Amino acid sequence: MKIELTENKVYFNNGSVKKEIHPFWLRERVDGEEFLDKGTQQRLFDPTTLSSEISINTATINEQFLEIDFNDGIKSKLDIDKLALEFSNEDTVIRSIPKIKWNSTLENIKNFEYQDGFFDSKEMYDLLVSFYKYGFVIIKNIPTEDNFIVKFANSIGSVRRTNFGEYFDVRSKPDPNDLAYTSLELSPHTDNPYRNPVPCIQLLHCIVSEVTGGLSTLVDGFTVTEDLKKQNLDFYKILSEVKVRFKFIDKDVVLEDWSELIKLDDNKNFKQVRFSPRLDYVPMLDKEKLDLYYKARKKLSQMYNSEKYRIEFKLAPKDLMMMDNYRLLHGRTSYEVKEGNRFLQGCYIDYDSTEGKLRHLKRKFNI
Repeated sequence: MKIELTENKVYFNNGSVKKEIHPFWLRERVDGEEFLDKGTQQRLFDPTTLSSEISINTATINEQFLEIDFNDGIKSKLDIDKLALEFSNEDTVIRSIPKIKWNSTLENIKNFEYQDGFFDSKEMYDLLVSFYKYGFVIIKNIPTEDNFIVKFANSIGSVRRTNFGEYFDVRSKPDPNDLAYTSLELSPHTDNPYRNPVPCIQLLHCIVSEVTGGLSTLVDGFTVTEDLKKQNLDFYKILSEVKVRFKFIDKDVVLEDWSELIKLDDNKNFKQVRFSPRLDYVPMLDKEKLDLYYKARKKLSQMYNSEKYRIEFKLAPKDLMMMDNYRLLHGRTSYEVKEGNRFLQGCYIDYDSTEGKLRHLKRKFNI
């Protein structure tokens, strides 16, 4: 990416496209203590009050700086590298981390070790990068005193409170309002598909594990849906186009939201999966379309439940798993309550927590 000048007009050139940069766009980005607060980097001026006829009197390139004299009397020295980061119109920090597809053959994923100063360390930066690559991370040696999971979550960002509370206990109990609070097997699913918005990230902290069963299971929804697209494009298309209703009923709340099982972004790329067959209701459609939809959903479910895509492992006491609820499906094998206790605590955070922390650490360590 290069900045070029022609007759006091500024252009960016990425090798295939050359476009003029609007003078007002550059004027909004004037730098220096006169224009930006040193601590917050917020503007000390309101760009909506500027003349709409902003133009450039003179412009020069001096090493890695673009020096501009604007027609309203303002002179500024802009860092070309900083300008270049804005040309993509998307978050380059997060987008630059590649999603790595995986299935049951996944192995040798690094586990992280909790220690003093962990939340503001280079190790935390590496953890977040790994999280965005694989959709989950496991952290060892997390203290098991009650509610430490809340402290952990709030040290990254902010806990997302739900009707289950700020955090929730996962163990078998009488008269449960969710199958998670039983000892039954849980097939692969995403959490809270009935919420708007759905919590982005789930944390699960193992406090006690005295049973032989109760293994944690994970499936990469990104891998599965990309494979489905290759195998049957019609199935993929209908599952990414038809919105179904997800509904949750408790004694004092009724939650409901509509979404595709495979949600795509504006560029038709993977964004999110929602899957919880005990909670979804397909809308009334033409019989032919429903025939296709039910076949597609069945195929997707078979893939999610296939040993080809599932990994299983046992969380030990002091282990904490952080997983992407937009990308991964999770579940659990059954266990026998008579063998002993199995007790985990969970909570949710959203992407602004992990993204904000990652940008901060990238800045701190000049990465």
